Amino acid sequence: MRAKVNLTLEERVTAEARALGVNMSRIAEAAIAEAVRAERNRHWREANRERLEAYAREVEGEGLPLARFRSF
Repeated sequence: MRAKVNLTLEERVTAEARALGVNMSRIAEAAIAEAVRAERNRHWREANRERLEAYAREVEGEGLPLARFRSF
């Protein structure tokens, strides 16, 4: 389902986009979706920072788990 939203853009940008046949809605949607993905990832990394740092210390000290089974 799609939702209607209002965006405020510079007139010059919208005029040029219209003249070039650029689908501003689709581009805005893609850019917002990417920003949401990046922000969600940032929140996850921050929430799990301590665990990630602990794992990195463990790997640094003990090596990778199952490393002995690597064939390369």
